[in-house]
Amino acid sequence: VPLKVEQANNARDALAKAVYSRLFDHVVTRANQCFPFQSSANFIGVLDIAGFEYFEHNSFEQFCINYCNEKLQQFFNERILKEEQELYHREGLGVNEVHYVDNQDCIDLVEAKMVGVLDILDEENRLPQPSDQHFTDTVHNKHKNHFRLTVPRKSKLAVHRNVRDDEGFIIRHFAGAVCYETTGFVEKNNDALHMSLECLISESKDRFVRELFENSNNSKDMKQKAGKLGFISVGNKFKTQLNILLEKLRDTGSSFIRCIKPNLKMISHQFEGAQILSQLQCSGMVSVLDLMQGGFPSRAPFHELYNMYQQYMPPKLCRLDPRLFCKALFMALGLNENDYKFGLTRVFFRPGKFKEFDSIMKSDPDHLAELVKKVNTWLIHSRWKKVQWCALSVIKLKNKILYRTHACIKMQKTVRMWLCRRKHKPRIDGLVKVRNLKKRMDRFSEVISGLKEGKQEMTKQIQDLEGTIDSLMIKIKSTIMTRIEIDHEFKALVTRSEQLLTAMQNKKKEEEERERLKKIQEEMEREKKRRDEEDQQRKQDEDDRRLKSEMELKRKQEEEERKRREEEERRMQEEMEQQLLLERDEEASRQTVLEQERRD
Repeated sequence: VPLKVEQANNARDALAKAVYSRLFDHVVTRANQCFPFQSSANFIGVLDIAGFEYFEHNSFEQFCINYCNEKLQQFFNERILKEEQELYHREGLGVNEVHYVDNQDCIDLVEAKMVGVLDILDEENRLPQPSDQHFTDTVHNKHKNHFRLTVPRKSKLAVHRNVRDDEGFIIRHFAGAVCYETTGFVEKNNDALHMSLECLISESKDRFVRELFENSNNSKDMKQKAGKLGFISVGNKFKTQLNILLEKLRDTGSSFIRCIKPNLKMISHQFEGAQILSQLQCSGMVSVLDLMQGGFPSRAPFHELYNMYQQYMPPKLCRLDPRLFCKALFMALGLNENDYKFGLTRVFFRPGKFKEFDSIMKSDPDHLAELVKKVNTWLIHSRWKKVQWCALSVIKLKNKILYRTHACIKMQKTVRMWLCRRKHKPRIDGLVKVRNLKKRMDRFSEVISGLKEGKQEMTKQIQDLEGTIDSLMIKIKSTIMTRIEIDHEFKALVTRSEQLLTAMQNKKKEEEERERLKKIQEEMEREKKRRDEEDQQRKQDEDDRRLKSEMELKRKQEEEERKRREEEERRMQEEMEQQLLLERDEEASRQTVLEQERRD
């Protein structure tokens, strides 16, 4: 098949990688064949693991290495911190608990099924067109609110803040946050080899190269058609091998050597205290040192100490049981009680104190003889204290018997009281309920007092109900009735009283309704009367207005008549005055004529 230059280069690199990988596996297999682990029950193994890696650019290799460190750190915490504190708790030493950071959530982020980063990466590789950007987006979407995962722009380093969200992610490991650039993740996770290249290797003239590929687990791929590319996950293989390693570590005893970098410049004779303290804190060593300081790192079972030192002791002391033997030795030596503690099955020593104890036990014979005398003295004192303790125990036992006698009588009284109470409690409760019902009869009297009709009939019914209540109280007092019988009769009385109260309330409502209707009728009559009076008043007002208008009209006519008469009188007077004036003029003329005549 004609390939492009880039495809041909990738095929060449894949072939070189496959040859190197199978050669490495072959070397490991040959080395393991030199040690009969399958038939041996005991062996010593050395595991050298790369430390936590955090560079300026971190890729798939750093991701796998740091994931391995997460798993080993969890194993370290379980073996050194968790199991040690559980042992102290089982032995009852009362050592203060040391808290440490649990990184299980970070491990789940990487290896959880379906949603883990490794499974997401495998799913991306199975897509027809896988891409690193799509893988990165899927990781961010699946763990949007996860505490351990965030986007690169939230990094405290400027070089990582320039990385886009679809080009990487930050994981907060136990030793600090690491920014992984996902470019190349998909390609590096694919460990498949093209079938044509496998066919090419199978035809190699070098027998060793052919055997490398014949022994590989690619039988499934051989069944595929030629030219097809099967998917083999590097991350999945890494996770499987890591889990197998951890199972083997859990099945064996472990000792740890923690390597610390004195400086980051890789030069000699330079000690950076802050950097070293940070490494100790991140690796959990501070918690371990706290536990060692407050705990007991050296410990030995009682029977081992007994077997170790019984040859130095006389037969009299060797007859003691291992625990008492060890206790006698420690008391005789006068060791400080803060330097050791006795558990249930073993004795625990502070750091370096077991060596002091061992050197004392293996000292010169004169010192040993003196030690035996001290042991005998301590045993005598111990036995005498036991005798005293036994006497005190007997006295305490006698006092306890007397106390239990009084307590037994008190218990019998209490039980009798409880039986009596259980027998008569229903009657007492019934009497209380019936008395409360009788007190409620005052409410009936209040309702009756407000009635105007049928008061006598209702009073009789209330008296009958009170009589029934009194008879029930007498019955409860005189006979042994069960709670069910009392409740049945009490409910009947309650129902009867409620019906009577309802009847009285209905009757009162009827009376109130009649009163209300009567008031409404009276109100209507008053309203009608008021309306009649208003109509009469209105008619009177209209008559008055009509009369007034007639009188006004008559007045106007009279006024007009008067004015007309006055006008006529005035006119007549004017005519008379004119006539008088004329007569005066005439008389004057006549007089003038007469006067002239007289003169003449």
